[in-house]
Order: sequence, then structure tokens, then C-alpha cells
Amino acid sequence: MTLHGYLRLAWQSVTAPREVAALLLSIRPSREALWTAFALVVVLNALVFSISVALTPGAAPMLLSSPAVFLVLQAVALAGSILAFTGIGRLMGGRGHIEEIALLMIWMQGLRVLVQAVVILLAPLSAMLAGVAIMLSTALGVWIAVNFLDEAHDLGGPLRALAVLVLGVLAMAFGLSLLLTLAGVSPEGMMQNV
Repeated sequence: MTLHGYLRLAWQSVTAPREVAALLLSIRPSREALWTAFALVVVLNALVFSISVALTPGAAPMLLSSPAVFLVLQAVALAGSILAFTGIGRLMGGRGHIEEIALLMIWMQGLRVLVQAVVILLAPLSAMLAGVAIMLSTALGVWIAVNFLDEAHDLGGPLRALAVLVLGVLAMAFGLSLLLTLAGVSPEGMMQNV
């Protein structure tokens, strides 16, 4: 995919997310291709995040200031979102498979790389403008995710897809807090590093 093609598909993800989801789902990549794409977006997100941290030291919590830690957390979060959105979507009558949800969530992470790069470019010019870009991209991310989940699971409407998104995020938050507790990370210990 060329840069022009990537940017065009990124814009279409905002203006016509269901059509982009259908297009992506029609590709049906192999598992090896999905794993490669998964690894690529995780590494790119970690790289862009590391550049952001280097440009604004002290902006990230101590735990996230290490690129390796961020990379692992990013991989766990992406894998968790794929599992949560697949499982909860299926519980709500959806028909999406894990490979389909994985492809769409990987694409969304690819879009996140673009957003992070734009924020890095805007931050030196105007912190307020960078903040607005972050808020706008968050809202657009929810819009895209709802449409992607509805298309993949064939839920019959955006409200059920929104429920899958909300319940999936809650399930991920619960799972992450459980993992952190099992790993011995406590809120008190995290606050000492802030």
C-alpha cells in the first residue's frame, strides 16, 4: 500500500467506515499476515509514542516511559480488545470471527499511528490545537469502531455495536486490573512513581 492509498483509506474510514470495513473484510488475509500486521502496528505505535515521550519528557507516567514496557502493554491491549470485542459481540448475537475483528482492530491501530504523528507535529505549534486533535480523534475512533463492529458482527444497528464497544472496554479494564494485581502492581505503588 502506498502512502497515498493509506491516507485515502484513512479518510474513507472516517467518511464511510462501513464500506472500509467491508473492503478490509473482503481481503481475508492469512493468519501469518494478520500476525505480521499486528506486530507492525504495535511496533509503530511504540515508536511514535517513544518519539512523543522524547519530545516532552515527564509527560508520560514512569511506567510508560520505557518503549519496551509500552510495546508490551500495547500488544496486550490490542490482543485484549480483539478477544473482548469478538467474545462480547458473539454473546450479543454477532457473527464476526476473531480474524475479522483482528483485521479491523489492527487497521484502527494503523490509524492511531497517523493520529499520534499529527499530534507530535501539532504539539510544538499549539498545545491547545494538539489537545483538540486528540479529542476529535477519540470521538472519530468511537464512530469508526462502532461501525466496524456492526459490519463485522452484523448486529443490525449501531446501538448494539456501541454496547459491544462499551462492554468490551469494561471487560478489558477489568482484565487489565486483574493482571496488574496478579503481577503485584498496586495503585499505591504506581502513585509513588508519579
